[in-house]
Amino acid sequence: MSILLLAAAAATQPNWQLANWQLVWADEFDGAALDRKRWVLAEDCWGGGNEERQCYTARDANHEVKDGVLHIIARMENHTGPAFTLDQRDSAEKSAARRTKPFTSARLSTAGKAAWLYGKVQVRAKLPQGQGTWPAIWMLPEDWSYGKWALSGEIDIMEAVNLGEPCDPCASGREDRVLGTIHFGGKPPRNRYITAETSLPNAADQFHTYEVEWDAGGMIWRIDGKDYARRAPHEWHTLASDKPGAPFDKPFHLILNLAIGGHLSETRNAKGVDPAGYPKRMEIDFIRVWQKPVNADTAVGGTTSEGN
Repeated sequence: MSILLLAAAAATQPNWQLANWQLVWADEFDGAALDRKRWVLAEDCWGGGNEERQCYTARDANHEVKDGVLHIIARMENHTGPAFTLDQRDSAEKSAARRTKPFTSARLSTAGKAAWLYGKVQVRAKLPQGQGTWPAIWMLPEDWSYGKWALSGEIDIMEAVNLGEPCDPCASGREDRVLGTIHFGGKPPRNRYITAETSLPNAADQFHTYEVEWDAGGMIWRIDGKDYARRAPHEWHTLASDKPGAPFDKPFHLILNLAIGGHLSETRNAKGVDPAGYPKRMEIDFIRVWQKPVNADTAVGGTTSEGN
């Protein structure tokens, strides 16, 4: 659907309207299947660089669109697939390498399809619970202009781990924390991050709208329209450039995934991965990307790039 058609659709649906914003990209998941013209499905058993325990597949068993909702489905099953991500397979040896993991899941991205410099990204989702679950809504640089991670940055709109598990520091006594984070600086070990968390006791029981608003002046994280974190450009940097605002002055694409295990989830709460309760589901009702219409074709208002 073109940007003009999306804008027209927004104009006919008052509940979509945001004053002073233009809808530039959206997926309402109203079809019978995932729109592969909009999304790329990962197929690898790399582990995300965090020793995660899942293989990502493009199988229908790990994702489905049903009743207007995208389901990302994690299953407990052995699966063998590529040991490296597609962009890491830069040799015959890496291309041929295989790895077996005890879980499968899905990772969707708009890489090569759509990316945005500045705007408001909204994702309405319901999250899974259980020790070892790690749902994420996040963004990576489209062109890696400043170099490899984390020189070119990373924007985590929402992460949560182990929801519903016993949690001493949580007011409810159960894990209910949702995180918003940026990664920047240099390549490991010179990478840096800033994170904020907020309590959301019903994150696994109800849909909530997770949002980041991002422009040259900084970033704001919101849940259901309420701010819970702000960051300004002086708080981040990249070792690759002294340019103000870098590395978050380039287009980023969107990623949705449900990881199982990994450093963050397995070091919190009861530790490790609980095998009970599979399959696990991360449900996404809609995704909407907005930019300022007055300067929609400038770096101040925001830019949109679309691939094939």
